[in-house]
Amino acid sequence: MFTECNRRPVAAVVLGLASVLALTSCSSGQQAAGPDGGEAARVDGKISLTYLQKQGDQEYFVGEAAGAKAKADELGIELKVVNLGNDANKTISEAQSAISQKSNGLIVVVPDPAVGPQVAQIAKDAKVALLTSDDQICTTGPDPSSCPADALVPRIGFSGAQMGGEVGKRAAAEFKKAGWSPAETRTISAWKQDVTVCTDRVKGAKKAFATGSGATVQNIDVPTDNSPTGAQDKIAATVTAHPDVKHWVVWGCNDENVQGGVTALENAGFKADDIIGVGLGAYLACKNWSSGKPSGMKAALFINGEDVGALAVQTMYDRLKNGKAFPREAFAPTTMVDASTWKSAGVTCA
Repeated sequence: MFTECNRRPVAAVVLGLASVLALTSCSSGQQAAGPDGGEAARVDGKISLTYLQKQGDQEYFVGEAAGAKAKADELGIELKVVNLGNDANKTISEAQSAISQKSNGLIVVVPDPAVGPQVAQIAKDAKVALLTSDDQICTTGPDPSSCPADALVPRIGFSGAQMGGEVGKRAAAEFKKAGWSPAETRTISAWKQDVTVCTDRVKGAKKAFATGSGATVQNIDVPTDNSPTGAQDKIAATVTAHPDVKHWVVWGCNDENVQGGVTALENAGFKADDIIGVGLGAYLACKNWSSGKPSGMKAALFINGEDVGALAVQTMYDRLKNGKAFPREAFAPTTMVDASTWKSAGVTCA
């Protein structure tokens, strides 16, 4: 989608642990990209922002809200965080409410990308700056994966391809270490298939696993709702339909999918030694490791929601206070963790 990636340092983000983040911006060579409420004027006085989040009670998004609030306090911004749950209609009503309350900018994590065009139009009509975090939205249609690059709303988050690549690479290493026969093994890719960033992650995992494992292992795509119970139910049915498979490798869009898969396999009688789960988030994976018992959850990519929340607020501040154009995408760093490293990496269990 993008033709150029540059890595550059950004200012330190003051969170629970003081650290300097590396920010990666990918673009076609231009800093400005996509409709972002470009008509929004600079703000001379105090900035007011509204952060609309899907699944606001999920551990990752709780951290994201905390990071956003900490950065807002640091910059003197008035910030309101709204939990949308999984209600796409609430996205619209809360966006309208935020504008009626004179928010200068909206940061949105949509429950459903189909509402993207309407959210973008609301912001454009009100001349309010719009930024997404985590998930992409398109101004011209419901599916960001088929959206022209110049119609994607600028996004703060993580690189789906890079994250998936790290997951697939670790899964391949665990597979080779286990010494399993490819013919007796299946990989499961579990994700909500209308979420573009999830598809990017899964594609990256598949590609990296194929390259790193040096083996041809049949993959099974499992559509889920990205929740632990939803993934567990769908993967349990998949396992039942393949009684001859002896070993399973599971990855997905997030920790929820992999946790659901590992649980389904354990309930089906598979031992930890016959399961390789590589999570994405680590906030659920760490629960498996905290017990000290063998687990099919072998590793997880730690993504820190606090970093994304802080970065989103900083990016919006730079746009409204200093007139700095949004990057197409800005990415926060990730770290692979396992049972021996998750505590030292600062993972917080859900």
